[in-house]
Amino acid sequence: MSKKEVKKMGSSSEWLFGLHAVQAVLKTSGSKVQELRVQKGRDDQRLKKILSLAEGQSIPITWVLRSDLDDLADGRHQGIAALCQGVGVQDENYLFELLQELPSKEQPSSPFLLVLDGITDPHNLGACMRSADAAGIQAVIVPKDNSVGITPTVQKVACGAAETVPLIVVTNLSRTLKQLQEQGVWIIGTAGEAKHLVYETDLKGPIAIVMGAEEKGLRRLTRENCDVLVKLPMQGVVSSLNVSVATGICLFEALRQRQ
Repeated sequence: MSKKEVKKMGSSSEWLFGLHAVQAVLKTSGSKVQELRVQKGRDDQRLKKILSLAEGQSIPITWVLRSDLDDLADGRHQGIAALCQGVGVQDENYLFELLQELPSKEQPSSPFLLVLDGITDPHNLGACMRSADAAGIQAVIVPKDNSVGITPTVQKVACGAAETVPLIVVTNLSRTLKQLQEQGVWIIGTAGEAKHLVYETDLKGPIAIVMGAEEKGLRRLTRENCDVLVKLPMQGVVSSLNVSVATGICLFEALRQRQ
């Protein structure tokens, strides 16, 4: 991860880049956007929609040179940057407060959680959070160590989901899984050697789906604290899928059953 990747303004604000990501945060969390910087000379319809959203929320817009955005961004910025209040992460206390609220009149569904064990690639975390938002996941849980946090790249890939789905960082993932089990949550891990297919597994109750790291899969202690291990049917020559792709498949199979 580069130094620019985690570049922040002050202690609580950071830059978000890209047309899709900026548009998404304006739609979902416009109050967090403090300023837009836009490349001089850009005048396309998609940008006009974004500027209209910003103007409607009285967000300051500054026109700058491309080189100014290049200095801010790591990778493609598509001619636009938004200075946003930092996306806060939550801790174990938030998780168990959330569980106390489920189910309720405001949250009628049973717990539907995603656990990511050691995801270090910001593109994968962003893609997983995007799928989590689309599938109705109530929180994403990650360990404090050996895991990427919320960065500008995560926000860009997540397309707004980083602002809508709570990211809960826990000190001891194995302990958290045990505590979830004590609260009646069924822990469903994913592993290539599992005996059960995800399509044959009951995913309708209070569950947490656990996905492993990009190359190593689930860690031993994480695996041991799962109630059941499931796998996807693989028909080709590749042995596994990218974690964000596998996450999307598992989450939407659960959503299909839960609906």
